[in-house]
Amino acid sequence: MGTTHRTLHNRVLAVLGPAIAAGEYASGHTFTLSGLERDFGVSRTVAREAVRVLESMALVVSRPRTGIRVRPQSDWSVFDPQLIRWRLAGDGRMEQLRSLNELRAAVEPGAAALAAERGPSDERARLVVLAEQMIRTGQAGELDTFMELDVTFHRRILELSGNEMLSGLAEVVTEVLVGRTSYDLMPQQPRPEALRLHMAVAQAIRDGLPDVAEAAMRAIVTEVADALKNTRPSRR
Repeated sequence: MGTTHRTLHNRVLAVLGPAIAAGEYASGHTFTLSGLERDFGVSRTVAREAVRVLESMALVVSRPRTGIRVRPQSDWSVFDPQLIRWRLAGDGRMEQLRSLNELRAAVEPGAAALAAERGPSDERARLVVLAEQMIRTGQAGELDTFMELDVTFHRRILELSGNEMLSGLAEVVTEVLVGRTSYDLMPQQPRPEALRLHMAVAQAIRDGLPDVAEAAMRAIVTEVADALKNTRPSRR
């Protein structure tokens, strides 16, 4: 696919995807390829490829003679990272973040316990180094670097669980971490309690203490849930 072709394809998706994700088109709303061609000034090939991406997320279904129909929200591939980003970009941002954090609460404490039991000792020890870096950057107010470290920290724990299903959720967990920073929903400095809890998780995993690791990770996601309850959404 050429650069111009790809740019046009992305332009259609950048408008249509977030609009569907935000509920601007109700379930059952119908598009046509000819209508997309006209509205976006693109070729039939570009319009069709954009629709295929939307179909891959189960946002729409395309049928001969009936057109391209928006599917019910209950059908959507809610774990798709692109769909998550589109939903975070809309008015339902806080609801999406809370939903993601509830998933974290159900998944990450158990993953931390498994990491303490199954992770290679050298990899478990590296988590403590990561936590130390998080504390330094967090206290310095370097939020972008802190976010990158935080994403790496939580991804590694999911991977160290030794469970491919948990590892497969790494991208989803990443979105709630990135989303809070991207939309100004993080304090200028991470809370001292949050930093302390990350170190507690890292040390418990390093020391092979699954119960302690699970409890500390549960405290982290609870702290995030409490912060979201008291946060007003911001556009950025």
